[in-house]
Amino acid sequence: MKKSIIIVLLLCGVLAQAQNKKWTLKECVEYALENNISVKQSELDIQTSELTKKDAIGNFLPTLNASSGLSWSIGLNQDPVTFNAINSTTRNINGGVSSSIDIYGGLSNVNELRRSNLQILSSQYQLDNMKDNISLNVANAFVQILFNKEQLKVTLAQKEVTKQDIERTAELVEAGSLPRGDLYEIQATLASQEQLVVNAENAILLSKISLAQLLLLKDYENFDIADFDYDVPPTNILNETPQTVFEKAKEARYDIKIAQNNTEIAEYDLKIAKASLQPTLTGSYSFSTNYFTSQLFDTPNFETQISDNKSHNFFLSLSIPIFNGFSVSNNVKRNKVNLERTKFQLEQTELDLETNVYQAFNDAKGALKAYEAAQKTLIAREEAFNYSQERYNVGLLNSFDFNQSKNSLEASQSEVVRTKYDYIFKLKVLEFYFGMPVSE
Repeated sequence: MKKSIIIVLLLCGVLAQAQNKKWTLKECVEYALENNISVKQSELDIQTSELTKKDAIGNFLPTLNASSGLSWSIGLNQDPVTFNAINSTTRNINGGVSSSIDIYGGLSNVNELRRSNLQILSSQYQLDNMKDNISLNVANAFVQILFNKEQLKVTLAQKEVTKQDIERTAELVEAGSLPRGDLYEIQATLASQEQLVVNAENAILLSKISLAQLLLLKDYENFDIADFDYDVPPTNILNETPQTVFEKAKEARYDIKIAQNNTEIAEYDLKIAKASLQPTLTGSYSFSTNYFTSQLFDTPNFETQISDNKSHNFFLSLSIPIFNGFSVSNNVKRNKVNLERTKFQLEQTELDLETNVYQAFNDAKGALKAYEAAQKTLIAREEAFNYSQERYNVGLLNSFDFNQSKNSLEASQSEVVRTKYDYIFKLKVLEFYFGMPVSE
């Protein structure tokens, strides 16, 4: 009985711990990459490409086939001595093996194998590129939760300050230093802030659901991220030039590698198509033997016939393409067009990457300046609010002007939070192009 109670308590503890789990960014990224359906499908594409390579290797090997047959003939047959038709039974058993191999086919087999190696590499690049994009999306959703949580903290802190202001204003109203309308004004401000708290809580819930959906988690209500104090990370990347980041991105980004690989694949497709214009030489060999019995005359025994009836056949087949209704030549032309298309796609991919890198660099730099400016504004607003509060407490400032100062302070506090996480994410994007993992 005691053991059962202990087991139940342990299970409850494990379940409670699972429900209270708070995810770090690294855990979110790792889980998303492990469970994402598109990633799993892309992994299957790699397996398919590997099978295609095995097919290409198999084209170098000879084929080998075996055959056998057994036949009976029952009925009228001609006697070889009297030439009379008599009822008799004959039986024939035959068997053999055959093999063939492509000796020359315009090097198509060699090019097919090289193309299959590139196809495996392309599938791997596609998978890695997908993982990078998923990681960036997860990081974006994660940072959005951080922003919403900190925004809620700011809103709650503002609400507490307003409560304190209500108490002080009530005292001043009772003392006759301020009109009762000032108290009503601040109470209305508190009601508005309570609505902002509800909105902030809803924003947190929606952002949690968004990230949980990216992770394919169904337990949205119990999902949460780790409540660490995420400060602005130190970085030297903004000391680099945009061109330096672009050159690094060309080496690190998989979309460039995919485009380069596709161009090489198109080159081999053209070589394979041109191989159809060349002669092909095939060699083959076959071996056969048979065993025959008849009631009309005596036949040698099985071993003797199998040995005496052996037949070896060797073949060389040369095929020279002369005219095939333009299909071969048109296929070559199509592959030439496709090769040019992939070259343009590579060039366009590089241009797009350069644009994105310069945009990301300027966005990160602008976000940093906005964050620094917001911090300076907040310091000034805090000093202005403290001065306004001192004047308000002694009745030298009306409630309207005091609320204006308070609203300006609250707006500055929210702006610092917004610009902070906007900078953090834009910095992550820039580091992403620089080849740095977004989960760190």
